[in-house]
This record gives sequence, structure tokens and C-alpha cells, in this order.
Amino acid sequence: MPKTPAAEVQAGERSVRVSSPDRIIYEATDRTPEVTKLMVAEYFASVDDGLMRALRHRPTALERWTAGVRPGMRLATSTTDKDADAFYQKRVPKGAPDYLESVQVTFPSGRTADEVCPTEIAVPVWCAHMGTLTFHPWPVRRDDVDRPDELRIDLDPQPGTTFADAVRVALVARELLEELGLEGYPKTSGNRGVHIYVRIEPRWEFVDVRHAAIGFGRELEKRDDGVTTAWWKEERGERIFVDFNQNNRDRTIASAYSLRPIPGAPVSTPMTWDELRDVTDPAAYNLFTVPDRLTDGDPWATIDDEHYSLEPLLRLFEEQGAVELNYPPDYPKMPGEPPRVQPSKKVAAHWDEQGNRIVD
Repeated sequence: MPKTPAAEVQAGERSVRVSSPDRIIYEATDRTPEVTKLMVAEYFASVDDGLMRALRHRPTALERWTAGVRPGMRLATSTTDKDADAFYQKRVPKGAPDYLESVQVTFPSGRTADEVCPTEIAVPVWCAHMGTLTFHPWPVRRDDVDRPDELRIDLDPQPGTTFADAVRVALVARELLEELGLEGYPKTSGNRGVHIYVRIEPRWEFVDVRHAAIGFGRELEKRDDGVTTAWWKEERGERIFVDFNQNNRDRTIASAYSLRPIPGAPVSTPMTWDELRDVTDPAAYNLFTVPDRLTDGDPWATIDDEHYSLEPLLRLFEEQGAVELNYPPDYPKMPGEPPRVQPSKKVAAHWDEQGNRIVD
């Protein structure tokens, strides 16, 4: 069959070329028709205002599903995972247009990379041409890539819990934020979870923001027994996990208005608190339904109006004893971190103060 000619998508003031426009990215479901590559690009262009509010001037990794989304397909978990169907792009792809800007970031390993730094909607649309469905922006701006301006509260449902549980906990989190003089902005994760963002003054380092998230999560545990900050899955139970490690350097969350690689093309969708309270089916917010929401304005339109101090949350962390929790396994050993061993495997081992195993 002859190859389908490339299409052009108007993205702001630019026309962006999209190759293989009729490639099926999402298959049809019982509630949504099939989605082509061209439709993905047009979707990102249509949510310009909200998407760029989430991405502008931020180092951004790309989650690329170049062959589309099908049952059984898998996202690579490391650079050595060669059999996966999709992957994270943490460096500017080859062939990027001259209007795509970049910014250098430093990973926990000390290595550096030039990541995509969106400055206009044509950039995400071009990324769609490259197979991107989900954008993963850092919580920093390019004028200071070592000091976050966002606290991200990731409410992650564990087995045995539901989206409704995540919403319940999010509403408790809202009350706590208000008591601390902070304003949070919620969104669906695009799957079963809920994310809450708080703009903060870019005065603190990543480790401080992580400690703030730990302090917040521990306080939530006191207020709702369906919440946990336990890093080890065997200790979480049927509770909502506050994933404090999402505030680490080079840990990112799907941006507002990103698509998720799940049947039906769901979107990580910003909400007002009143809307979130009434949501029962997050999949109803998808590529077909979300653009119309923006005709009435973005629920996060005021998120940049005020940046808050992190001090109230850091005080919580200190009042709780400033007890450090585990980092992800790919991070270097961090000061004060407990041993990186599952609780069920600790019985026969001895550990020194630095968390190193002592062999008898």
C-alpha cells in the first residue's frame, strides 16, 4: 500500500509536520473510537493553554510509544531493557527542529543531559510526531534547575483500594494544606490516582522538598488510617501510598493534559476541588472530552499566581523527628537513609549506621 503523506498541524504560529498521520495509536474501545497519530498531535495543539502552563521552561522527559498502545505492550524500565515497546527519552531527540530549546540537567549519578525545554505549543506537537504520549516535566524552571518551584503530592492507590479512596484522601489533604496556609491544585493521574500540586518559592533543594512531602504524608497518616508512607510494598497494605520519592531529582509525574498509555486515551486532567469530589470515572476524561473543558478555562489558570513557603511543611518534618526514609534503588546511598533491605529479609542480617550489611 502507498505510504500516507505527512500531515500538517497548526500549533500556535507554526505548522508542524506529522508523519504517518493515520497510524493507529489507541485502538477503539466500547466507549471511544480509535485514535490516530494525527489526532494525538491535534489534541496537544487543542489544549495549548493548559499543557504549556504545565511544561513551559521546564526540563521535560518524553514517554514515547512509537508503535502505539496495545495490550501486553511494555514501557522500558532501564536503558538496557531492549525488548520493551516504549521508552523514556531524557535527551533531545535527533532531528529536532531549530525552534526546540533545551536545558541541561544533572542526574543523581552526576551525569548530565540536555533535555527538551518547551517554550511554545509547537514543541509538544512535534514530540507527538515522534510518538510521545506523556510528558514528564521536572518540578523546576530552566533559570534554576536545582531548586524546585513545585511540591508534588502523589496519592497512589495500592491493591485493594480504588480511585474513590484516592479522592477521599485528596480531600483530607486539601484540609491539611489549608491549615498550613497552602493552596493545592488537584488533577487525576489519568489512571486510578490523584496528584496535588503546590507552587513553592524556588529557595529549597530537592532533598528539602522531599522532606516536606514526607512530613505531609506522615501527617496524613494520622488523619486517615487508609494512608501510608511505607516505602516497602509489603508494608503498605490496602491503603493510599503518598509517594514522597516523586519529589526527588529526576523523578517526574505525568504532566497535566498528558495522555496516558491506557485504552481509551485517558488524560491526566486538572480539576477544581468541587469537581474532583464528584468524579467517579476518571476514564471519562480523555482525548475526546478534555479539549471542550478548556473552552470554559483551565481549572489551574491561577496556579502561578502565588508561590508558597515550604517552611510549614519542613517544620512538620522536624517535629516528627526528621526521620529519613528510603530512596529508590537506582539512587546513590543518601545520608541518614535506613538500610535498603525489605523488612521481611532483615531478621538474619546486621547493619551499621550507614546502612551497610555486616557479615558475621
